[in-house]
Amino acid sequence: MDKLKSYLKKNKKRQLDELIDLLKIPSVSADPKFKKDVAKTAKSIAQHLKKAGADMVAVCETKGHPIVYGEKIIDKKLPTVLVYGHYDVQPADPVELWDSPPFEPVIKKTKIHPQGAIFARGSCDDKGQAFMHIKAFEAMVENDALPCNVKFMIEGEEEVGSVNLGEFCKKNAKQLACDVILISDTSIISNKQPSITVGLRGLSYVEVEVTGPNKDLHSGVYGGAVANPINILSKMIASMHDKNNKITIPDFYKDVARLSKKEREAMNKAPFSITQYKKSLEVKDVHGEKGYTTLERTSIRPTLDVNGIWGGYIGEGAKTVLPSKAYAKISMRLVPNQDPHKITKLFEKYFKSIAPKSVKVKVTPHHGGDAAVTPTDTPEYMAAHKAMKKAFGKNPIPVRGGGSIPIVALFEKVLGVKTVLMGFGLDSDDIHSPNEHYGLFNYYKGIETIPYFYQFYVQEKAK
Repeated sequence: MDKLKSYLKKNKKRQLDELIDLLKIPSVSADPKFKKDVAKTAKSIAQHLKKAGADMVAVCETKGHPIVYGEKIIDKKLPTVLVYGHYDVQPADPVELWDSPPFEPVIKKTKIHPQGAIFARGSCDDKGQAFMHIKAFEAMVENDALPCNVKFMIEGEEEVGSVNLGEFCKKNAKQLACDVILISDTSIISNKQPSITVGLRGLSYVEVEVTGPNKDLHSGVYGGAVANPINILSKMIASMHDKNNKITIPDFYKDVARLSKKEREAMNKAPFSITQYKKSLEVKDVHGEKGYTTLERTSIRPTLDVNGIWGGYIGEGAKTVLPSKAYAKISMRLVPNQDPHKITKLFEKYFKSIAPKSVKVKVTPHHGGDAAVTPTDTPEYMAAHKAMKKAFGKNPIPVRGGGSIPIVALFEKVLGVKTVLMGFGLDSDDIHSPNEHYGLFNYYKGIETIPYFYQFYVQEKAK
């Protein structure tokens, strides 16, 4: 390991330069105009895997964007780790709110990242974190420190629901066979207090369309006599939470897994400052379901949020129009036992039921996925725990995350193995937002920690 550390230190600048070059490619999977850039990124990932020492690398085409597969099998008798990540990124909009161009990476020092952070779309989610694994793999191969077999599956559709990943896994289950899946697409509590994510929420994502008259109308001539879809949609959305901020969809909470008082108390012992939380977001108070703490609201409770709403005239100046249509994108974060397909149907039924006869409603389901909880008494978790402790010098805390990685549940169903969520980002890294960034400390600490995971995993499996 000393030899490996020396290698990592010697190649620090190159490791950063290569990531910066990768971040310059706008691999936005949601927008068709970036299709060539997504494909270019897949090829770049494949080239890096080959240079790092993978014996077999392939860019696998799907009905959508490609999946990059790579492997190095040193001994079939040894355990196999499958590394999953994604190279696609969220759209950069609204671009005008970025302090620097989203696909022109810059390194800036901040209060949280005094050593500097890379500001670019995808720096943390997930190019930077996925690339750590390639660099750690390279270092292990170069220094004869790889203790087991490794497979890579890095996809280009995570940000649009991994729509083709399930089919790919089913068709290639034999090739993807492994003992554990290792993912870095989550965060730690802080750079001083490491943590390991042991739970993720599921997701149901829909788009709604409310139609009133058959065309836009003059608001002076028709206002007050014809339903305004924007007004109606706003009222419908507002009615989906009661005075205690509980979701009003019938049976929405029917299957929600509830934690015991003891489990909730343990969860709330994690380091957290509500004062600092409000200060960092520049809000005077928090908001959410009554009876739960902020930590609980963002992890063990389901939510319903409007992610976008539009309709009518939004250009410069005034236009007195009564719009024909109004739209919204709505996401529901789900907890264990909530079926995303069932929740989507409940939403559609309820949303249509609360619409007045003066409008027509259309609900279009998008992607979704199941919640996931990983055990903390397995060889893979113990390996992650020991790796984090070795690298940070402090015991990591198991935490539940508020985000969603639907493929975690999919992997368990299709491949029959558990996942370790060993991420290195921070909640303050502005993923999915303008000015996304990733600390240099976090990037290098991830590359340092990953080889420890392999070392300890082989030891734990041998017990």
